Amino acid sequence: MGFKKLIIFSLLATLSIFNLHAENHDAEQNIIEKAKEINQKVKEKQAKQKANISSEIGKEEPLPLNDPFVGDASLGGAAAVSVITNSDEERAEMSLYNFKLVGIMNGEYESYVSLINATGEIVTLQMNEELSPGIRLVDLRPEKAIFEKGDNSFLVINFKNQIKETSEPF
Repeated sequence: MGFKKLIIFSLLATLSIFNLHAENHDAEQNIIEKAKEINQKVKEKQAKQKANISSEIGKEEPLPLNDPFVGDASLGGAAAVSVITNSDEERAEMSLYNFKLVGIMNGEYESYVSLINATGEIVTLQMNEELSPGIRLVDLRPEKAIFEKGDNSFLVINFKNQIKETSEPF
């Protein structure tokens, strides 16, 4: 008789475990279905917001392709400018007065200065290199670049685009 009770008890325990597992499985499916519903509602809300934003933005004009900070000819890119000039007109274009100082790079062995003109072309010069005939980069400071114009004549340009002609560069 004890053996029959043991078998019946184990059979009831097994059935109750399956019943609990089935209830948990149903609860998990309910949670998954609720999560899907919530996800669907969130997607609908995001779609409405996106439609609202696009309807408001659709009235704006597209942005221009040129960079307004460089000038009208900025579409040509920032190609390096050849410094070799032959005519007086070309020399006048390469005058320091036609450039703005945009960058100074000081290194242990080499130093560079970058200048930009009204058309957006960037010229990068290394120390002792000439911008135009007779205008040679001789010194760089954190706030200015110093060019030698001739014997005892120097041009100093800073980031505020102020160019001073002095007899003493330092």
